[in-house]
Amino acid sequence: MQAESETRRLLRARDAMDRRFAEPLNVPAVAQVAWMSPAHFTRRFRAVFGQTPHQYLYRRRIERAQWLLRTTPIPVTEIARAVGYESLGTFTRTFRRLVGTTPTQFRDEAPAPGVPSCFARAWRESSSFGEAEPAEASIG
Repeated sequence: MQAESETRRLLRARDAMDRRFAEPLNVPAVAQVAWMSPAHFTRRFRAVFGQTPHQYLYRRRIERAQWLLRTTPIPVTEIARAVGYESLGTFTRTFRRLVGTTPTQFRDEAPAPGVPSCFARAWRESSSFGEAEPAEASIG
C-alpha cells in the first residue's frame, strides 16, 4: 500500500478546518490531522495554499459571516459567535481588515438575496457611460 501524499494530508487538514471552522481550533490539533509537526504543517500549508493555517481559518470564518450577514437577520453579535469568535471586537477588527467595512456596514450595503453581487456593485458605483461631456463655455 502506498503512503498518502503530503498534499493529500494537507487537503484533509484543510477540509477539517472547513468543517469545524466555528470550533476553537489551533495549529497543533489541525497539524495532527495531517500527521505533521505544527511547525512543518504551517510551513507546508503556506507553501501549498499561499497562506498560513491561521489566515485560512480567519478567511473561512469571515466568508461564512458574510453569507450570514447577507442572508439572515441574525444580530452581528450572534453571527460572531456562530463563526467562532468569542469577542465582538476581535470579530469586527478581523472583518474590517479582510472585507474593508464593518459587519454592520457590509449588511447595510449587501444586495438583496438573489441579486448577483456584480449587478449590485455596478448599480452602486457611479458611471459616466452615456453622459454627455460638459460643454465648454465660449468666450466671445
